[in-house]
Amino acid sequence: MSQPTVAVVILNYNGKHHLQTFLPSVLASRFTGLRVVVADNASTDGSMELVAQLFPSVERLYNTRNEGFAGGYNWALSHVEADYFVLLNSDVEVTPDWIGPVIALMETDPAIAACQPKVLSYHQPHLFEYAGAAGGWMDVLGYPFSRGRVFDVCEADEGQYNDPQPVFWATGAAMFVRAAVWQEMGGLDARFFAHQEEIDLCWRMQLSGYRIMSCPASVVYHVGGGTLPRGGRKVYLNFRNNLLMMGKNLPLGEKLWKLPLRFLLDGVSAWKGLLTGDKGFFQAIVKAHWHVVRDWMSGRATPGPVHKKPMKSLAGVYYGSVVWQYFISKRQRFQEIIQRKIL
Repeated sequence: MSQPTVAVVILNYNGKHHLQTFLPSVLASRFTGLRVVVADNASTDGSMELVAQLFPSVERLYNTRNEGFAGGYNWALSHVEADYFVLLNSDVEVTPDWIGPVIALMETDPAIAACQPKVLSYHQPHLFEYAGAAGGWMDVLGYPFSRGRVFDVCEADEGQYNDPQPVFWATGAAMFVRAAVWQEMGGLDARFFAHQEEIDLCWRMQLSGYRIMSCPASVVYHVGGGTLPRGGRKVYLNFRNNLLMMGKNLPLGEKLWKLPLRFLLDGVSAWKGLLTGDKGFFQAIVKAHWHVVRDWMSGRATPGPVHKKPMKSLAGVYYGSVVWQYFISKRQRFQEIIQRKIL
């Protein structure tokens, strides 16, 4: 039986420094027949000239405009053929044998549509990294968190999450995807632009009967926060995309109570920001809410899957409130939280 083909596709936007720093580790990956592709989202920093000069073996794709993470990967992967795609951020350092364990796991079950490695912090390698840690989860109200990361608290990696497990979502920082399922799902929702589009994709995959896995035998190190700076745009996209995703994928009975409650909780966060002097945070949430409501009322929101399932029937769902556990009960570690259920 022949080995499956794998294409690592790095979406780049003005990431010259990251490419120069981290591409060598990707090219040193030990996997036969690996393709490495840098897909450029209309950069202006000379990063693709650097790739052509220093890494001539890397395939290069050029987009004429910046379509964000979602649209950019939809465009890029339409030009790549392989059995598996790996969506890899430009600010990730990989280990030599990071690919083999994930592909071996996915090959054991055709229902595994996506999988992620263990993601540790590049600057603090003993800690899990914010974007995915050891696999993404979701609480009953749509708040994402991870095995090893809850809100802004990243745990030390002490081997506590070294077992491969089904999860709700796999990180877009280093996401292995079965190419046939990517095409079946229609890729990412381009309207998201950036933030939580990988969670939406994994949710849609689960609704279609597929599984999402974490494979901690594979390890990568992520810098994080390199694409969009912290600020109003990031806050806006996170709040907007999370609500759009819930509107798309929740069954009607859950939408009727979860969405109003989420609007209320988001409003509390917005007012807290305003009262503590962060006017931009407040404005970003108001703008996000307005755009979500406008899209729903105008019918412009992207339609979700036809067959929706209750959240509690999906893997990687904590059917309680991570907000309550974290802010009220002061439980900040993944294992402490999932053992409790308070809504």
